[in-house]
Amino acid sequence: MTPRPAGHALVEALIAQGVHTAFGVPGESYLAVLDGFHEHRERIRFIACRQEGGAAFMAEAQGKLTGRPGICFVTRGPGATNASIGVHTAFQDSTPMILFVGQVASDQRDREAFQELDYRQMFGPGTLGLAKWVGEVQDADRLPEYVARAFHTALQGRPGPVVLVLPEDMLTQLTAAPVLPLVKPATAWPAPGALRDVRRLLLEAKQPLVIAGGSGWDAEGAMALQRFAENWALPVGCAFRFQDTFDNRHPLYAGDVGIGINPKLAARVRDADLILALGIRLGEMTTGGYTLIQPPRPRQKLIHVHAGPEELGRVYAADLLLQASVGNAARALESLTAPPELPWRAWADAAQADYQANHDAPAVAPMDLAVVMKTVQRLAPADTVYTNGAGNYSGWLHRYVRYHGLQHHGRTQLAPTSGAMGYGVPAAVAASLLYPERTVVNIAGDGDFLMTGQELATATGYGAGRLISIVVDNGTYGTIRMHQEREYPGRVSGSDLFNPDFVALAQAYGWRAARVNDTAAFEPAFAEALASGQPTLLHLKLDPDVITSRTTLGAIRAQARQRQGTA
Repeated sequence: MTPRPAGHALVEALIAQGVHTAFGVPGESYLAVLDGFHEHRERIRFIACRQEGGAAFMAEAQGKLTGRPGICFVTRGPGATNASIGVHTAFQDSTPMILFVGQVASDQRDREAFQELDYRQMFGPGTLGLAKWVGEVQDADRLPEYVARAFHTALQGRPGPVVLVLPEDMLTQLTAAPVLPLVKPATAWPAPGALRDVRRLLLEAKQPLVIAGGSGWDAEGAMALQRFAENWALPVGCAFRFQDTFDNRHPLYAGDVGIGINPKLAARVRDADLILALGIRLGEMTTGGYTLIQPPRPRQKLIHVHAGPEELGRVYAADLLLQASVGNAARALESLTAPPELPWRAWADAAQADYQANHDAPAVAPMDLAVVMKTVQRLAPADTVYTNGAGNYSGWLHRYVRYHGLQHHGRTQLAPTSGAMGYGVPAAVAASLLYPERTVVNIAGDGDFLMTGQELATATGYGAGRLISIVVDNGTYGTIRMHQEREYPGRVSGSDLFNPDFVALAQAYGWRAARVNDTAAFEPAFAEALASGQPTLLHLKLDPDVITSRTTLGAIRAQARQRQGTA
């Protein structure tokens, strides 16, 4: 192969892995790579973002949407530290992602050179680290090897982020090393004996419940899960912020098991005599702070299926552990023959009825977010991608939007299980740039939006189209204010926000924008935004007392004072 700079060889390696878009913030430490993007601009594009945290969030969203590692490039030191929030999100969300970090030249290492960091220490791979693996390429001829290993590591077992460090001088060295072929992860199937044990546990159950989610799903796997649930009449809940794993319109859907869970579904999780946890880690949010399913030995019988062996038995002593890729596990479960009569059909019907009833809510004036979300659901196309960051505002989205399931439109929910604020806007920009024909709706709180709102400029600069950002403005960090009122009623400190004119701000970025003052005005404003085909921001003002989809600050404060009075 003709020798070329290692920076060019790196871009060629990405193209060989099917990458057509990379996100990042340019830096002098990897100029040779940027030149490689220019050399191959007809086959791959580099999206220059406005801050590394936004770029890393975009790459994480890319990983969720495509199932292949999202790609992010940042420079050394400040660039890497800014990007770490996206790496942490990818780790907790089990999203395949590769962060490429420019590094100081090899002859300057270990002198605390300009912006120098030890990235193996910083991103510390391990059970509670930020990345699955951190590598540094010292030899240009080995660069394709490192890139292939990064893709394998990001995809194998429990998917996650990898950090690959690129010394500046290495990137300018000439190499004739050939690129390596497309990486395809090895997948695992459940053992036949384990499947017989699953069937035995199902036949012994009276009130079973499936909780599905996590990464690694594809359309075929999601369809196999649906057929398995239908064969056995099993109610299915989706884990925290993985609501698009199972079709929310299906009569066996029980709701989402996460923050703001339907109290009746929470009771159902506790009352189940068998839980089949499929593809999920059974983390704090899905288990209600480890109360719905108590460690180390749950009251319910537990079957835990996960692709990563390190997750099995890590927290819960389950009755049956199966290491298997989720798609393969679902296809294997589909093959299990159910008996003609099942004793839990009424249990499954009641779970669906509880889910349907959870869509009813008392009217709230002047801005009713329940009606807003139902309107978005009714008017937006079925393949719309929804994004959000962190904050109480997201509870309305999770409660009232019904996702159609991966088998119909692929991934349509982009939300951080890590609870990272600022995720929603960059994720929406990435989705719009990756799939310009699809509508993307971002729901953001006022505090959440301003953490990465500058990425509106990225959307404008790269021609994003059918992208709508709905900013819910209540003038406070709502989640913190809620906890504050619960613990220290009436003693507000540090949770008030002082916001700009969001409409003027969006217009300054070249977006369409409108202020929506009441519920009745939302539908025409949203319909106009959809019809325009242009990036649009809708600014909704919400009473700060309306803190979640289930309660108000006034009620929380009253309960706290009553509790303190009886303490």
